Amino acid sequence: MAQDDNIATQESFAERVVKGGDLDAIDELVSPDFVDHDPAPDQGPGPAGFKDFWGAFRTAFPDLAVQVDHSVADEDCVALAYRASGTHQGDFHGIAATGKPIDVRGMQITRFVDAKMVERWGSSDELSILKQIGAEQIPS
Repeated sequence: MAQDDNIATQESFAERVVKGGDLDAIDELVSPDFVDHDPAPDQGPGPAGFKDFWGAFRTAFPDLAVQVDHSVADEDCVALAYRASGTHQGDFHGIAATGKPIDVRGMQITRFVDAKMVERWGSSDELSILKQIGAEQIPS
């Protein structure tokens, strides 16, 4: 049953946080001991850092849409290959809104304990996002 519960948590996170922007859902779905092994630049640790990241990303791309292309799950983890798209409508790493669309791919693996996210490993094509919105310099 753990596998089904973990998938349900992942789907709830996608629906409520990623799509719906409900940052308070992170408190329900993410363990207080959460570790993001591949945090975004300027992302702090734990659930608070995750909230800050998603708040900033959803502000930059309020029409964010994520399509899962493939997923695999076992008793502990859910792995996703996805495509994200949206329109740059707010500050992103110091770059003011350009109105330009983005379309990028990414992958992530999330480990769960008691149907809560406890660890995340992932890779999103942030360089491609910066290029697509017209960044002249890549922020460090």
